[in-house]
Amino acid sequence: MKGNLFIISSPAGGGKTTITNLLLEELPFLKRVVTYTTRKKRKNEIDGVDYVFLKKEEFENLISQDAFLEYALVHGNYYGTPKKEVFQLLEKGFDIILVIDVQGMKQIKQIYPAVITVFILPPSIDDLINRMRLRGESEEEIQKRLDTAKKEIPYWKEYDYIVINDNLLEAKDKIKSVILAERCKSSKFDINIIKDEKLKSLMV
Repeated sequence: MKGNLFIISSPAGGGKTTITNLLLEELPFLKRVVTYTTRKKRKNEIDGVDYVFLKKEEFENLISQDAFLEYALVHGNYYGTPKKEVFQLLEKGFDIILVIDVQGMKQIKQIYPAVITVFILPPSIDDLINRMRLRGESEEEIQKRLDTAKKEIPYWKEYDYIVINDNLLEAKDKIKSVILAERCKSSKFDINIIKDEKLKSLMV
């Protein structure tokens, strides 16, 4: 059975990374393909785990090789999803979860229409600002990300599922339900897991 491709998007501080990490801990069939970026590594981030950190020249060389499923220039830094890793894991039957922005979602939807998309909303703009402050971001950086959020939020209608993150664990459980339900679709069902031959003969 080929895996499902999921995209999780939210404004900066919306909780997409935290929720994704919780889902990865709970669902063994779910994998995250690490995004490549040219931005500077934050404290406590690990190269190859949180992001693959590259120089601008290295990233642009990969663009020329058509190595990305999607890429974007955000706040002066490149972000991109490596194509090869995504398709290899899908073919092995793993579900893939990508944490990317609206630009990336739109690019991938054109290439891979079967993608399943989830947009996480904050309970309020003030809550979003407070979360960014707690992450230690400067007021200038917060304003820049807030401007981007105001452009991204209107695209919620283009997503398959919308989740408000007013309670982290409840928001995580809602997205987990989406992932589990998508795996139960008849189009994804592998008849070969049926052991009873009489039952299987009725299903053919």
